[in-house]
Amino acid sequence: MRAAKHINARSPLREALSEMSKSGRRILKVAVIGLGKMGLLHSSLLSVLPNVKLIALCDKSAMTRRIFGSFLRGVRVNDTLEDLCDLNLDAVYITTPIPSHFPIVKAIYSMQIARNVFVEKTLSSNYNEAQELYALAQTSGGTSMVGYMERFAVTFKKAKDLLNENILGDIVAFDAYAYSSDFSEISRGQRASMSRGGVLSDLGSHVLDLALWFFGDLQVESAKLESVSDLGAEDFARFRVRGPNDLKGKFDITWCRKEYRMPEFGFHIQGTDGIMSVNDDNVELELHDKKPHKWYRHDLDDNVGFLLGAPEYFREDERFIKSILDGINMEPNFYSASEVDRIIEQVKNEAYERN
Repeated sequence: MRAAKHINARSPLREALSEMSKSGRRILKVAVIGLGKMGLLHSSLLSVLPNVKLIALCDKSAMTRRIFGSFLRGVRVNDTLEDLCDLNLDAVYITTPIPSHFPIVKAIYSMQIARNVFVEKTLSSNYNEAQELYALAQTSGGTSMVGYMERFAVTFKKAKDLLNENILGDIVAFDAYAYSSDFSEISRGQRASMSRGGVLSDLGSHVLDLALWFFGDLQVESAKLESVSDLGAEDFARFRVRGPNDLKGKFDITWCRKEYRMPEFGFHIQGTDGIMSVNDDNVELELHDKKPHKWYRHDLDDNVGFLLGAPEYFREDERFIKSILDGINMEPNFYSASEVDRIIEQVKNEAYERN
């Protein structure tokens, strides 16, 4: 798949999609702030979605601005938020590092740059900031979304549908994990993992969001965090939670597992009528006195209009744009994302209190 052709704002596909949007709904004017890996991914996807016109990009790095300006013709490339004020934008994507999310989102709302805001995960650096951003989003009256793209994986969507059908009966317990090999070679004294802010906020936030989506409100009961480097970065996170109706849950999160070249998220869920296991690749269901059933990704219509990175990213951006056009606020929004930040804060508080 030749993705570069689709990035160009004047490509035949882009022109065709623009013509399609003329016969239907209005075209949304969108900007992307932060031009790292995720900024490039979302900019590329937005350039091929119908009903979207990528108007501007924003980044502090002069070199990055020159590179993007060279191949995204017709798109303004700016270095300050003030440059976006006169563009009458419908939506803004924020793909900068987590510590910058809070001041940037506040500025977007206070300068009235856009009412509709997408933020890459996590929403903010702490729960208090996340709550404040949720309140601002409510006041703006627009649509908010946070980049918990695992909700858009077909396997987790299938698991959610089965849970909504109460196919397992009453949910009694679950085990959740998030593994990768990103820092499997890290040793004491190395600072590599510190740049990502810790495994809990980075890798673990995805499985936390899924757990809240699956089971509702959760409260942390015990927690343990470990650092391989001994420099303060969290490389292992293990904790227990309690949910509605005395539901018990356990989490095991690390980016130091050699056998997981690609990140993997998964659940083993126990109910009164059976068990279900789900990860990125498949869903397995075993009900009492019934034949087990297994669904793979390819069984669940894992197709999208344009593949870049993973199908989940296309569905995520498509959902955000559709939510704006429909005038609704769908999850994962600023409220559900603030709940992830709450759990992260509870885990850290519980772990550090025990040390």
